[in-house]
Amino acid sequence: MSMTYELQVAGLTRNLPLCKVNNQLYIAAFVMFGDVEMTVTAAKELLKIAPPYDIMITAESKGIPLLHEMARQSGADNYIVARKGPKLYMQDLHTTYVNSITTESRQMLCISGKDSQAMKGKRVLIVDDVISTGESVNALETLVSEVGGMIAGRMAVLAEGEAAARDDIRFLAPLPLFHPDGTPIL
Repeated sequence: MSMTYELQVAGLTRNLPLCKVNNQLYIAAFVMFGDVEMTVTAAKELLKIAPPYDIMITAESKGIPLLHEMARQSGADNYIVARKGPKLYMQDLHTTYVNSITTESRQMLCISGKDSQAMKGKRVLIVDDVISTGESVNALETLVSEVGGMIAGRMAVLAEGEAAARDDIRFLAPLPLFHPDGTPIL
């Protein structure tokens, strides 16, 4: 039996499949990859509520299309993606680690020295598709702080579960967590 959740966000409706995290917890899978309408619309709405910032950062990978579109719409000429592992072209690495609810194992996030310099002394806006446990945001905050950037704010399209009660993030809509029978956890 396939279960879904009808999401209403930024004037759009999407039916999200529920996916098992463990025997007591299911999450609604919000994937913006390939959904141009959602990406463009969410970027526009997030920019309306964004605090002042100089540069934006996201973690690889689902936040990349959103961040790119926000940069395009705002006229920014640069944004930063914290990669899940070092690449040959990356010099002077800064790294941290994250345990995400949607990934089974601990992940590395890293930025290059060039990205570090782009954030040093700047107001950095952290952007993601979904904030749930906050672990990815915390890892990005660590990277930003370590290189001398200042956190301008934290934003996401959706705040999942208890994240919706946080007052330090801006988001477009809440996303509940679910019991195994598909009912929302309140």
